[in-house]
Amino acid sequence: MTPRRVAIAASCVVAAWLVAMFVIGEVYVGRISQRVTEQLGESLQASATVGSSDLAMLRGRLTFGELRVRKNTDVGTLALDVDDVRCELAPLGASMFDRSCSELAVRGVRLDASTATVFQLRNPKRPPVRADHVVIDDAVFTFAPSAMVSSLGKVAIHIDHAEAGPTLFKTPLSWLFSMTTLRARLELPANVTLRLVYERGVLAATGTLFGDQPVTVDAPLPEPRGDGRAEIRQLGDLGIELAEKLVTRRAEDWIRSKL
Repeated sequence: MTPRRVAIAASCVVAAWLVAMFVIGEVYVGRISQRVTEQLGESLQASATVGSSDLAMLRGRLTFGELRVRKNTDVGTLALDVDDVRCELAPLGASMFDRSCSELAVRGVRLDASTATVFQLRNPKRPPVRADHVVIDDAVFTFAPSAMVSSLGKVAIHIDHAEAGPTLFKTPLSWLFSMTTLRARLELPANVTLRLVYERGVLAATGTLFGDQPVTVDAPLPEPRGDGRAEIRQLGDLGIELAEKLVTRRAEDWIRSKL
């Protein structure tokens, strides 16, 4: 075969591959959206919908818009709204074989849970989503007293920005176990507000209870154990532990200032 024919054949192969990637992306994006909604609905025992979706096979990017999850039972409710989700996949069609996200970026999250009962998750039939790097911007998590830590009352967590390392999403909060960066505001009963910054394993708090001078504590994160329900219990215990550490450190600092 002459060099010219080789070049023509190679061009045809490349062109066919480009067309195939476009067609596959158009065909599979609907199936992927259905799979995501079914998996969320199955694990949370809730109804889930996706407003829009796009799959770019060549670039390696999957995006969702207006993700909605609703659960309304006799014992409690759960509402999860997400404006935008972006999953960076392996490019050039390799995502057909490797479906994990090299980066999962989520923006505009609103999670509201009225009771811990709504977190009685089922293990889905499909494997959970994996991500090597997680980025979250503009998120609000609101929990009624019995949803996470009953002794605190209603808790609202406003996240300006957060990042996490490798994560297996058994629940919408699984990324907290591999969190590396956090800038957030915590609202507690009696108009108590805390500003939290987490970086390199250290948690710093300022606000109503601590003043303007940051109170810092070492905050190593535990390894997730068990299924989604076990993870939720772990996070509740972690919240209590970190709150106790911060209060203890604030008391120690106050006593030293008076000596």
